[in-house]
Amino acid sequence: MDLSRNKLSGNLPTHFNYYSAAMLFLNDNEFSGPIPDTLLENVMVLDLRNNYLSGTIPCFPNNKFIQYLLLRGNRLTGPIPKDLCSLSSIKILDLSYNRLNGSIPSCFNNVSFGRSLSYSSGYISSYDIFLSNELGLYSGSLVLPLEFHTDYSSELEFIFEFASKSRYDSYTKRSFNFISGLDLSNNELSGQIPKELGDLQRIRALNLSHNSLSGLIPESFSNLTDIESIDLSFNVLHGPIPHNLTKLDYMVVFNVSYNNLSGSIPTQGKFSTLDDTNYIGNPLLCGSPVDRSCDNDDTPKPDYQSEDEKATIDMEIFYWSLTASYGITWMAFIVLICFGSPWRRAWFHLVDAFINFFTCV
Repeated sequence: MDLSRNKLSGNLPTHFNYYSAAMLFLNDNEFSGPIPDTLLENVMVLDLRNNYLSGTIPCFPNNKFIQYLLLRGNRLTGPIPKDLCSLSSIKILDLSYNRLNGSIPSCFNNVSFGRSLSYSSGYISSYDIFLSNELGLYSGSLVLPLEFHTDYSSELEFIFEFASKSRYDSYTKRSFNFISGLDLSNNELSGQIPKELGDLQRIRALNLSHNSLSGLIPESFSNLTDIESIDLSFNVLHGPIPHNLTKLDYMVVFNVSYNNLSGSIPTQGKFSTLDDTNYIGNPLLCGSPVDRSCDNDDTPKPDYQSEDEKATIDMEIFYWSLTASYGITWMAFIVLICFGSPWRRAWFHLVDAFINFFTCV
């Protein structure tokens, strides 16, 4: 059912009368309110992108059919529910451009994201999927538009394009199995990136940009052997770029700009093809891509060290100035006592009055 790109509004119905493996395209409308938890019971494709849906992501039932869940561009809040990890057949999960918070569930490694699955239980295979209208993975520079062409004298076929390796490639039928991705960008996620994401060996695109993620880039990312695009920009990650990521032979995008990364930038493997735009906003990174040598003292020191050094210098100047002022004051007083008769007489008179006061007491 394709109702996309209209001006439909109001709440989503709580029940749809459809069979298993249904495909619902409700994207680019004006739907509002919460997402019903019954909407995902038997659906295989659910596209709710670019609406005004609010509330939290509901705890969906265990659905072994669903392969594409697209909730991009809504007003969803709250944490990412761990129930999504039970949707084991997911190939594309797009939760970007919402207001989701909390940490990234480490159980995402239970999701297939392109790994081969067994359909011996009678589930429909991805080879038989045909999708109407457009189905997209929006992850920065990665876009996955899809269109189909009907031929009523034969089976329904589809052709789609996927931005990979800086160009658009066309895919048909079985090649559709090679597309998978996770997009959590432009939310309010925090905490560390789970090392378990490194288990997603068949994922092609991973976008965690524009959040508040902290900690280190996981060493386990070196296991993402089929990855083509990693976007970690606009977070607060620190530490070095793991040098074992040079083993990623298909990676053409590795954007870590605007973090707090430090150390040398790898130059082996696919890193040799990446320009400085992937690293801007990290003043502590060094290496040929950013034209900053790692062998001398020209590398900027962290700001907190500079501030401590400045504070130490300022206190030393303060103490020396205070001592000099105290000494000059006493020297001036002694000079006035020794060479000025009126001042000397006044001083002795003051001393006598002080002594007499305490003697009378």
